[in-house]
Amino acid sequence: MDGKTIHLPLQIKHANTYWKRLKGLLFYKYPIIEEGLLITPCNSVHMFFMRFPIDVVFLDKENHVVKTVPNLTPWRMVTPVKTAYSALELPVGTIPSNCIYEGDKVQF
Repeated sequence: MDGKTIHLPLQIKHANTYWKRLKGLLFYKYPIIEEGLLITPCNSVHMFFMRFPIDVVFLDKENHVVKTVPNLTPWRMVTPVKTAYSALELPVGTIPSNCIYEGDKVQF
């Protein structure tokens, strides 16, 4: 893939068990600011019962961006992204402020 490598200045937490994936950011009362959540495996997300919008970056197994969803608001959902292996949930505004595009590689 032809893209740049993205280094996010955020603390990335990993949700890689059933319970961590199920919980996600659901019980957060306030928007995330300096952190993100990498959900693996995951190829779709929903915002039911969420209290704030987020940016979502879908990644393949090599952490290449296959889809970006900026400003995903509460009560919305993203249908399955066939080529995605994980979803990176980020503070709203992270995608445009870091110029994240399909083909880029996210490095943790």
